[in-house]
Amino acid sequence: MEKLTAASLEAQSADLVAGNIEQLKTLFPELLTEGKDGVAVNVDVLKALVGDASVTDADEKYGLNWHGKRRARQLALTPSTGTLRPCPEDSVDWETTQNLMIEGDNLEVLKLLQKSYAGKVKLIYIDPPYNTGKDFVYPDNFQDNIKNYLELTGQIEGGQKISSNTEASGRFHTDWLNMMYSRIKVAKNLLKLNGTLCVSLSDVELPNFRLLADEIFGEENFIAVISWEKVHTRKNSAQTFSVSHDYVIVYARDIAAWDRSLLPREGPSAYKNPDNDPKGPWKPDPVTAHNPYSADYKITKPNGVLLSRPIGRYWAFSESTWNEKVKAGEVLWGDSDSYPMIKRYLSEVQDGLVPITIFSREFAGDTAMAKREIDGLFGGQGVFEYPKPTKLIRRLIQISTRPGDVVMDFFAGSGTTGHAVLLQNAEDKASRKYIVVQLPEPLLTENVEQRVAMEFCENNERPHNISELTKERLRRAGAKVKADNPDWQGDTGFRVFKLDTSNIRAWNPKPDDLEATLFDHQDHLLEGRSEADVLYELLLKLGLDLCVPIEKRSIEGHDVHAVGGGVLLACLAEKITREQVESLAQGIIAWHKQLAPAGDTTCVFRDSAFADDVAKTNMAAILQQHGIATVRSL
Repeated sequence: MEKLTAASLEAQSADLVAGNIEQLKTLFPELLTEGKDGVAVNVDVLKALVGDASVTDADEKYGLNWHGKRRARQLALTPSTGTLRPCPEDSVDWETTQNLMIEGDNLEVLKLLQKSYAGKVKLIYIDPPYNTGKDFVYPDNFQDNIKNYLELTGQIEGGQKISSNTEASGRFHTDWLNMMYSRIKVAKNLLKLNGTLCVSLSDVELPNFRLLADEIFGEENFIAVISWEKVHTRKNSAQTFSVSHDYVIVYARDIAAWDRSLLPREGPSAYKNPDNDPKGPWKPDPVTAHNPYSADYKITKPNGVLLSRPIGRYWAFSESTWNEKVKAGEVLWGDSDSYPMIKRYLSEVQDGLVPITIFSREFAGDTAMAKREIDGLFGGQGVFEYPKPTKLIRRLIQISTRPGDVVMDFFAGSGTTGHAVLLQNAEDKASRKYIVVQLPEPLLTENVEQRVAMEFCENNERPHNISELTKERLRRAGAKVKADNPDWQGDTGFRVFKLDTSNIRAWNPKPDDLEATLFDHQDHLLEGRSEADVLYELLLKLGLDLCVPIEKRSIEGHDVHAVGGGVLLACLAEKITREQVESLAQGIIAWHKQLAPAGDTTCVFRDSAFADDVAKTNMAAILQQHGIATVRSL
């Protein structure tokens, strides 16, 4: 029975470096060679493959560079050894929901989701810090991000003060780019091949982000920069221009596979059916157009008048098509001196509208609408100062997703994206799912803009951080959407998980007391962690969905969990005697046969639970004899 430790590959998030090396090996095996630290890439061979025999590392190259970029890239490629601990008490409809709200540093969370959600997200929308010269809470510690997260959220002593990113710091753009680069690089792997990235930005970092995203996604996968009219009032106090817009920059995961939907037609339709035409609603259209057809003919009106095409315009149809329309009665002849019109049927046009790069406030909402939405949910308390309107996110959802898709936001803030998904699902009678991630950023007493939020948390006996407000907004939004749409019985719940260190104890010897260290590591699992904590870490590390169905059955007095229809079987009991091994194994085998999983099954036990190595070996042997080949211990 193989033991899983903190150093095991299965106890870590996906190794992106190893994945990149495998891809290179498949495409260009001659690139790989042996180096002093293992596998290395022969740069000279790489240059030859791309037809460049002269470029050296010192030569200048086109692109965006800044101090810390190399470390940001390394950070993105460093696997995480953390975990996500389940919090049913903070959740809504835990047993049935498919939505996720994850509390923690988004870079670590993105890494932990790699195995379970790579290639499964259709739309990533984020509204990152705008880099306005005020504080933002992502000064990454390149050594240990979980430690950094715990310090920033005040969960360990010696809390790190949130640093101010002012223009005078000399690292104004650099700090922001280091924060964004690693996150976008890791997030790209979660997108489906036909997926979309949408990022809200201001003028400050738009040019830099465009170059950053060109490097990560490829310039050819750039789609558009949308200008969104965020306000309708003019600021006469502005020294230059009164800024009325922000941007949403859009990239495809792969432009060749990009899947765009048309926007729904709204408002009163121009298509009517006053004559009960069997082909359905229609509207009158001209018979001439700016684009020429090769045919040049004359039209004969019912009164015998011959009409030539107007100067500078052309017939919109070939002569044969025109004759067919006359014969079918689809021509509106009008007055004797006027040009006729033809019936343009609704059934002949596209189902929707091609999106444009200008989003007016009427079309996508504005900041005033966003504030009204938040105030309506929180009784006018104004707990968030700068939320985005759900209408803006819904437009992006309409363009970039279809029913059943997954939408992600790893800068969740007020939770607008989750709310927007619910609203769009209710309108479409659909079942899109959301994954939102928010750092539990502390609310600061000295921050005037956060005083209302602080009071809300205080009055409701909740921790004083932004993620608590995110969860509360999602709870209230779900209840409101359900109440406003009684004919829609969709999913308005969410499962909450919190980032933490792994449940598997890392080997960290004390040189001055090795004996005590050995006794401490007799049990490889941390004290105080529940079976559910360990079970969901197994889901993450084995690449299973965090909302996958889990069944539980008592066998020989021990709880056994079947995940995903038997893909994973786990018995995390703290004590299994020699006498229980045979009957426990046979019970697991019988249940496994009933479940009949489509793929291979992994069976996991707590290593310290077995009375001795003999009991552990017997358990593994019995299971393997009956087709459960992969047996692991923690």
